[in-house]
Amino acid sequence: MEQIAFVFSGQGAQYPGMGKELYEASPAAREIFDRADAIRPGTSAQCFSGTPEELSQTINTQPCVYCVDLAAAESLRHAGVQPAAVAGFSLGEVAALTFAGAFDHDTGFRLVCKRAAYMQQAAEKQESAMVAVLKLKSDAVRELCLKYENTYPVNYNCSGQTVVALAKNRQEEFCKAVQSLDGRAVPLAVNGGFHSPFMDEASQRLLEELETIEMKNPTLRVYANSSALPYGDKIKETLAGQVNSPVYWQKTVENMISDGIKTFIEVGAGRTLCGLIKKISSDVRVLNVEDRAGLEAALKI
Repeated sequence: MEQIAFVFSGQGAQYPGMGKELYEASPAAREIFDRADAIRPGTSAQCFSGTPEELSQTINTQPCVYCVDLAAAESLRHAGVQPAAVAGFSLGEVAALTFAGAFDHDTGFRLVCKRAAYMQQAAEKQESAMVAVLKLKSDAVRELCLKYENTYPVNYNCSGQTVVALAKNRQEEFCKAVQSLDGRAVPLAVNGGFHSPFMDEASQRLLEELETIEMKNPTLRVYANSSALPYGDKIKETLAGQVNSPVYWQKTVENMISDGIKTFIEVGAGRTLCGLIKKISSDVRVLNVEDRAGLEAALKI
């Protein structure tokens, strides 16, 4: 069988109703949500019936997206689909590590709740935002960022798509500058400048939290956002550093393909990663599992 990878959705992919069909269709998914509710009551309700505004708050987004990610992945594993490797976009990397056995589900969920709180608090200390820059090369985006204080290229998603973290009061000016270069600027539905120095304090607090947790070596190759390579020995430092380091998604996917991955299954809310992977390579198969239909389609491969 050709090598399969699961890629776990990140913050920004959330929507009301996410995960509900998985909960109804799969006992493995139901267990993920039920365990989350035992630790953080109301998590399932937020996923299934929360408002867009409620779900867009980092303190809610991360635990909810994490649950949908793992519910989709465990539904596949329960049905006999086992990946050779995994990766996650931003928040999704925590779900990927949990799925790969670095820590158990309850520990991973508690960690995500802490991560969300630390990042929310960091965002509240200094108003920041994120803007997706389209139609410009990453080098051009980097050069533009150098002209503005506290403005950082942070997500290298695919050719012609780079996300920038910046101070909130710079957003309008920066977007106009992008347009003047014939690019397109799209503000993202997040409430902080993630993967940048705006998150330095959150990264440090997360590392301190991780030092209290017992972790195991993953049983699968887990590709790290910050290096685009499989995790090495310094799992805690790498995971904490991911919060305030760029996400090299395009390079991650390219490396996974070079290492033999032929099919990518996006597990979790939305199809954002599917779209990016299709732009990165036309030589691989891409599916997504976020509902009953997606699960049934993936089981036919």
